Amino acid sequence: EAQFSVPPERVFAVLSDPESYADWVVGSHSIRDADPDWPAVGARFYHRVGAGPLRVKDHTEVLEIDPPRRLVLRARARPMGTAKVEIVLAPRVGGTHVTMTEVAGDPLSQLALNRLTDPLVHHRNVESLRRLRRISETGTVKT
Repeated sequence: EAQFSVPPERVFAVLSDPESYADWVVGSHSIRDADPDWPAVGARFYHRVGAGPLRVKDHTEVLEIDPPRRLVLRARARPMGTAKVEIVLAPRVGGTHVTMTEVAGDPLSQLALNRLTDPLVHHRNVESLRRLRRISETGTVKT
């Protein structure tokens, strides 16, 4: 979780831009394409994730949306796994409280996303939220 100094609508505008995910999601390399109706339920953007020569092409799909309060995604990076990611935006005095939770998106992915890997996923999500905060507050996309 993190505190942002901008309103939920500003954060949600970044979440609604599929190109931004390559800049704020740790491990995302590039966005290859996006459905024209993103972020409608069922819409997808197509990405490349990983590092070095270990990059895979897959997609992320909107499962639920309640602008500007909540976005639930299914992020796929097979064969590494599938995650269900929930981002909740709550207005606060002077900005927005943002929480992001990530759980295994299917039974096989529970091998990769479990209690043993929770600290790594938590660290990754803390850094992703730091990047999302920077983009939301400043419009700056690169570190």
